[in-house]
Amino acid sequence: MENDIFDISEYDYKIPSELIAQNPVIPRDNCRLLILQRNKTNIREGIFKDVLGFLKKGDVLVLNNTKVIKARIKGRKKSGGKIEVLVLKKIEKGVWEALVKPGKRARVDDIIFFDKGNFTAEIIDKVSGGLRILKFNPPDLEDYLFDAGDVPLPPYIKKEVSDFNDYQTVYAKKDGAVAAPTAGLHFTDNLISEIKAKGVNIVYVTLHCGLSTFRPVKKDDIRDHDIGFEWINVSESASETINLAKKIGKRVIAVGTTAIRTLESIAFIDNEGIAQIKPYSGETDLYIVPGYKFKMVDSIITNFHTPRSSNLILISSFYGVKAIRKAYKYAQDNNFRFFSFGDATIITD
Repeated sequence: MENDIFDISEYDYKIPSELIAQNPVIPRDNCRLLILQRNKTNIREGIFKDVLGFLKKGDVLVLNNTKVIKARIKGRKKSGGKIEVLVLKKIEKGVWEALVKPGKRARVDDIIFFDKGNFTAEIIDKVSGGLRILKFNPPDLEDYLFDAGDVPLPPYIKKEVSDFNDYQTVYAKKDGAVAAPTAGLHFTDNLISEIKAKGVNIVYVTLHCGLSTFRPVKKDDIRDHDIGFEWINVSESASETINLAKKIGKRVIAVGTTAIRTLESIAFIDNEGIAQIKPYSGETDLYIVPGYKFKMVDSIITNFHTPRSSNLILISSFYGVKAIRKAYKYAQDNNFRFFSFGDATIITD
């Protein structure tokens, strides 16, 4: 390959199972924080609430207010074979795109009978990525999910959460995600109040985390990966706050890779050479790899990401491939907790 930074092996690593967090830290803002500064080579440690010291008056902190739905439901075929459905995207009333496991059992025209309630789904089509289109009967799937669905936890979390809110940010508002924007799990209401009191502007955007959160990059050349589409929304008021901050030389700090992708998807450089965004509601398939020129995001608060993930590639694109490998080795050597319920990282100036 012409350049090793595009080789998927650069984004692969082994992680001891004991370092994969199985539950959140209580209180949330007491988790550990790895502090990385782009203009320095040393790595420092703190606790998450220390992010307050890296935020300045007039900065804009961007949070993703998507809310995880109980998108996982279990059922069986008429033959008795077990089926698990992860609903992903509503196409129209009663018709949804879904991941069905095991896929080899999920054939067009099959009927799935769900374990709870008198509820069924017909597989009406097979689409790219191994996904299926399901027609539910009755069509009010949202109500059924609320009553009978399970939290769609990542496969590395081996037990169900005792409280659904453990896998939600405290500011989750917009239903539609099948995975939490986990960098935001560390914020508490008190910490958000302290951040506002410091004169930092907090704005909310939405990206409904989809299947790309779970699926690793399987191509040898990362540039060949298809990240898929996810729905985003940025309001006029959020755009105005962010644009004003950029015009007066303040920073935009994105919480999580979802907030980064949302902002960068709609960023442009205006006639004065200043990064700006416009209000937008629709889909994005922005896939960030090394060499990407970040326009809007100045600093990042994020988690430790899984091997071979598009999220790890994004963070490496921001901080540097070798620098991230060094940081992740440090985190492992010092027993940081990894992934969704794990510890956090700030990458700042």
